[in-house]
Amino acid sequence: MDCGDTLVDEGTEIKDTFEVVQRADLIPGAAEMVRGLKQRGYPLALVADGPVGTFRNVLPHYNLWHFFDAYAISGEVGVDKPDARMFHHALQQLQIDRANYGRVLMVGNNLARDIRGANALGLISVWLDWAPRRPKVPADATEFPAYTIKQPLELLTLVDELEGRFAHD
Repeated sequence: MDCGDTLVDEGTEIKDTFEVVQRADLIPGAAEMVRGLKQRGYPLALVADGPVGTFRNVLPHYNLWHFFDAYAISGEVGVDKPDARMFHHALQQLQIDRANYGRVLMVGNNLARDIRGANALGLISVWLDWAPRRPKVPADATEFPAYTIKQPLELLTLVDELEGRFAHD
């Protein structure tokens, strides 16, 4: 899962002189989405671009940091999405092998980074079309999401639907 404009409203970010976010508001329903996924027993990975301090400042403030089982933060990994190393870093921590990539969801707001990166690895791409800050039209076929949601809590319904489909496969 991405963070900016997926969990956190980037329009409310307060940054220091090093571009590290000190404070920000959550998108309505984001905390409930994360908690709902954990209550359903899903492992969660944060796959986000930016300095590590940004996420360590904001997510613990809302008591969300500890819900993540893995972290792939570009400031630590050394590359930005859509570089596959970001996604592999998280998938390795979660001990998910390639045979199961098609059962992994990547949720993000950025078609060029989140969706393109997820699609390239065969993950299930879920675009959160909530914020006005990123392009809303895929640049090419690699940026088309498998699913689109408008609000974070819609992810819980989508996950339940997908679980039902996987149960019948």
